Amino acid sequence: MILYGLPTCDTCKKARRALEGAGHDVTFRDIRAEPLSEAELAELLAEFGDRLVNRNSTTWRGLNDWMKQSEPEAQIAAHPALMKRPVIRDDGRLWLGWDAEVQAALI
Repeated sequence: MILYGLPTCDTCKKARRALEGAGHDVTFRDIRAEPLSEAELAELLAEFGDRLVNRNSTTWRGLNDWMKQSEPEAQIAAHPALMKRPVIRDDGRLWLGWDAEVQAALI
């Protein structure tokens, strides 16, 4: 299982603790230190579309209008923290966020 996120993200920390507590072997990938490749980003966008961009974040509010109008690929490539977190890869399946549905499926 791979958890994509940021080490300072509280939701990522909660998800990682819960998954490890449930017995999962979790590999954490810091998307700032090791950005997504073009292929990885394309796969996530194919799965989640523009839901992958966190438009409620302070990073989003700080973007200029031109960047806000750009494609999600360009936004996340330029600002990895814009990616909604966590993204979890488990047995070929992808999960976005850490809501009750994701928790029920993985724990």
